[in-house]
Amino acid sequence: MTDTTGSISKIALITGANKGIGYETAARLAALGTTVLVAARDPDRGREAAGTLRATGGDAHPVTLDVTLPDTVTAAAALIERRFGRLDILVNNAGVAGSLAGQSPGSADLDTVRAVFDTNVFGVITVTDALLPLLSRSPAPRIVNVSSGVGSLTAHAPGGSMAWLPGSAAYATSKTALNALTVQYAKDLREAGVLVNAADPGGCDTDLTRPTGFPVRRTAAQGAAVVVRLATLGADGPTGGFFDDAGPVAW
Repeated sequence: MTDTTGSISKIALITGANKGIGYETAARLAALGTTVLVAARDPDRGREAAGTLRATGGDAHPVTLDVTLPDTVTAAAALIERRFGRLDILVNNAGVAGSLAGQSPGSADLDTVRAVFDTNVFGVITVTDALLPLLSRSPAPRIVNVSSGVGSLTAHAPGGSMAWLPGSAAYATSKTALNALTVQYAKDLREAGVLVNAADPGGCDTDLTRPTGFPVRRTAAQGAAVVVRLATLGADGPTGGFFDDAGPVAW
């Protein structure tokens, strides 16, 4: 766990890291000398992704973790405790869009809404709370919640950039909740030196966005850039904010 200068490398866990923005985030952090823990629901996919990163010179390790299954989260935390003793960076990237057919306000399917919130909101709480003891051992702990521009209330207001989108009782509202959660964690963890921020990677070409019809203008690697920037903030960096490539995003 040393970088090319011989110093101890940072350790990062990225949920949903076997593909898409999560994988590209892992790849970018690994290129910076970070030890990356590739968390994935499917053990085989996690091992394959970590193996690919190692083949390019990265220090990557697979971790089986399903954010909706607390037992797997507890097991992952115990594994990190045994092997590494601490965690420096947590990227809550795992997310689901849910069935678009069940999200219209006024006729929403509550099972769809619950499933989306289970991953996008409750899963973030489960993972973050389980890993906070390990993050507390880091000299510079960072938490990044991968959100979306569709979670911005300002963007959905009349005249806003998302005003043209149909209403969503599940995915968009889950990202709004995630943004609010980010603020609350940042508030409580500020004195402990934990910087907590939300990232808007933009409309990226991923398995999550392809079925939605949402405009895709970026690669997953481009979307990962803002996540990595927030994951590697200096001590004077912001906390409790929502950022895209250009800077702060209106809530």
